[in-house]
Amino acid sequence: MRKRVVRLALSTLLLTLSFRVEAQQAEKVFRIGVLVAPSASYISYRLEAFRQRLHELRYVERKNVVIEYRYAEGRLDRLPNLAAELVALNVDVIVTVGPAIKIAMKASSTIPIVTAGASDPVGDGLVSSLARPGGNITGLSLRFPELDRKRLELLREAFPKVARVALLWAPTSERATPARIDVEAEAKALRLELLSLEVRSLEDLDSALARAKRERAQALIVNSDPRINMQLRQILDFTEKNRLPAIYAASEFVEAGGLMSYGPNYRDLFRRAAEFVDKILKGTKPADIPFEQPTKLELVINLRTAKQIGVTIPPEMLMWADQVIK
Repeated sequence: MRKRVVRLALSTLLLTLSFRVEAQQAEKVFRIGVLVAPSASYISYRLEAFRQRLHELRYVERKNVVIEYRYAEGRLDRLPNLAAELVALNVDVIVTVGPAIKIAMKASSTIPIVTAGASDPVGDGLVSSLARPGGNITGLSLRFPELDRKRLELLREAFPKVARVALLWAPTSERATPARIDVEAEAKALRLELLSLEVRSLEDLDSALARAKRERAQALIVNSDPRINMQLRQILDFTEKNRLPAIYAASEFVEAGGLMSYGPNYRDLFRRAAEFVDKILKGTKPADIPFEQPTKLELVINLRTAKQIGVTIPPEMLMWADQVIK
């Protein structure tokens, strides 16, 4: 009888302790910092995908997670101060992408960092190995050196009479210039003249587009960078007014009225970034989480825009497309 009472008492005690632990865990509110170079309006679709995936993983804003957003509005010089703000808030993890990655790493060597897309983590010196990051950063790698080359090929495939193509790009790392040189080599192989339009600041876009018009570019390749993405509407208005076929790095341009895009699905990248955050908040160190790379690149075509600027997309290309906006 006494043993039965003791066992019952122990069971009750363990159950009580278990409830207390669960209650403490339930009361824990994680703080996630988001540091991005573009504006909230441009990146809203991607961040919505991030929040949705967090919700699916049972994180509810203002209940067990708080997200602190910091946007540089395309002004890269603002990033260090914004990163310092997140560090001062003692966030549990920082989510970032593009040129903001190195700024976040300089701001803290201890706060875990998840990138929703680093162009070349090893080549840019973020980590020594994708499989074993070893530091305070992990996430998605976008090491696709052939992307601009492929976009050039797609333009040539769609518009075989095009002879002069303008490349709108912004240097973001040591690897940006070699990538441009690679595109120039491909243009030469395809017997295309490539006009390099470099955008180092938001103010450079006007002169870059004016040069494209002055030198009679017949098509346009638009790279993804905050200094370019922030001016999406201006670029789309330019291509529409000049009836210029263009291919973009991000599908947001096509959804807003651009002709076509080829690249990774950035919304999916932000969904996957949420899964990295979940692992870290549950105790896994970023040093032990290997970088991942998207396995699929998507071709998106806007037929309404094709009709508007007076061009025809080959039927076989429409068959290859992952999404066709009609």
